[in-house]
Amino acid sequence: MRLLNATTLRLETFYEEATPSYAILSHTWGSDEVTFGELESLPTLSKSSQTRTRILQSKGYYKIKKCCAQAVEDGLQYSWVDTCCINKRSSAELSEAINSMFKWYKQAHICYAYLSDVNVKDAEFASFDRSYLEGARWFTRGWCLQELIAPKEIVFFARSWKRLGKKSEISSVLTDITNIDESILLGASLSTTSLSRRMSWASLRSTTRTEDLAYCLMGLFNVNMPLLYGEGPKAFIRLQEEIMKDSDDHSLFAWVPDAARFLPTLDLHIDFPRCRPIWSTWKEKSDTPDLAAVSENVRGVFASHPGEFSASWILQPRPGFLPLALDQPGEEEFDWGGDAGEGYAADAFASGGGEGAGEGEDGGFEFGEGGYEGLFE
Repeated sequence: MRLLNATTLRLETFYEEATPSYAILSHTWGSDEVTFGELESLPTLSKSSQTRTRILQSKGYYKIKKCCAQAVEDGLQYSWVDTCCINKRSSAELSEAINSMFKWYKQAHICYAYLSDVNVKDAEFASFDRSYLEGARWFTRGWCLQELIAPKEIVFFARSWKRLGKKSEISSVLTDITNIDESILLGASLSTTSLSRRMSWASLRSTTRTEDLAYCLMGLFNVNMPLLYGEGPKAFIRLQEEIMKDSDDHSLFAWVPDAARFLPTLDLHIDFPRCRPIWSTWKEKSDTPDLAAVSENVRGVFASHPGEFSASWILQPRPGFLPLALDQPGEEEFDWGGDAGEGYAADAFASGGGEGAGEGEDGGFEFGEGGYEGLFE
């Protein structure tokens, strides 16, 4: 692992046990980032060199300087910035770095999240306002998801490096913005959440390269796999295959294909900020489109991208109970019952097992008033 000496801004290499405490930077990439090669070449460039001037005046170098200066202020001698601490010309090094990324952010003493599109002037800044964060591009990028979850603590900074607040101080606001459980943001184990819930956190995020939408999620599921840029959407299929090898969480299959999004018959909307699903009654069969019209889109058991898990965050593990239950804050939990291994919500729908599930008039299931009546035949 390469680290930046926060005083000299020179790169130094460390191995596992010998790695010192360091600060780590989280940010969104711009057009003028400083690469590993450029930073290494700086000492060899003359002061009159145009290349040197371009590097030193770039926004990328500004971030590096500010990160290192903040690390020194926080009593740390080293920092890590992804743009310049990884030699991306080496495919082996890039693969190792991406597979280690979640661990590196988790092991960092502190993380600095730089929100380059949040402009807060000193004269305007009196106290924290959630509006400073809500529109930030940082919350829409795939790589920034693990950078929000993994670190023990994060300090958010605006474009002028004005401190906005710590993750521990504004965790409830971050939960409202991202729909990530506050307990997870405060350090709870990811194993306390279902696979589908973790996938849903990435449903509205994007990456520049298609494959990175899978690679940026490896740490959230504690899996490793080789990078194959050029494979496109197949990377996300590989990710799910790797997850399935070590997990018996059936919520990995609780996704809704894009082909089924045409269905206007089930009205699901989310009540924020409580994140409570509100369901309406299943409409008459005459309102249901012909499924054969989209049969050509039917495929295998894996989702094609995280967006297909957008409505699956409601599945949560029940403490001390292997199966999953619908998570509806403020409501009494369903007791799905059933034999061992039959307690998942999906299994209850399919088999009719569990207290609270009854047979509907049309051969389906009825859950309380106005929900799922006659949904299955």
